[in-house]
Amino acid sequence: MKDISELMIDLAYSAALFHNKELAEEVMELETKIDDLVYLLNMNLMLAARDKKDAEQLAGVAKVGSLTNAISDAAADIASLVLHDIKIHPVVMEVFQRAEEHLTRVIIDENSFMAGKTVDDLELAAEVGADIIALRRGIFWDINPDKEILMPGDFVVARGTKDGLESLVKAARAEVDHLE
Repeated sequence: MKDISELMIDLAYSAALFHNKELAEEVMELETKIDDLVYLLNMNLMLAARDKKDAEQLAGVAKVGSLTNAISDAAADIASLVLHDIKIHPVVMEVFQRAEEHLTRVIIDENSFMAGKTVDDLELAAEVGADIIALRRGIFWDINPDKEILMPGDFVVARGTKDGLESLVKAARAEVDHLE
């Protein structure tokens, strides 16, 4: 849940920065997933507590679930601004753009040299100053997919420098045959 909520914050800010409804919709889908996970967590906590002492010991876990849900709700609030065509104030946009790290998303092309390799094998951080932080294949998300083999059609979210992300996008789209 922690990784998903962190991804949601990144996606929500990127959706706001680029006024990207697709990313905003991803945030909303993940928010539903967090709601479901928190519900399951609470249900399991209730089943696990046999007495008052157990309940007291599990209260902290319930609080973490509740706070994670609050973070995901905040990310969904940011995403809903994009979905309702509410523009972000120019001062806030300037702050976003001055950040050293940026985010992008791209779909792995069938002709990309990246397809068939793991994220670790690509050594993106060392090569170009970017890293894939999440991967969506179909309806399933993989957070920190270091060991995952990239496949054509994978939707990846990457974080890094502006130049590093540009290199990664070109490679993913098969515009180049190596990392620049």
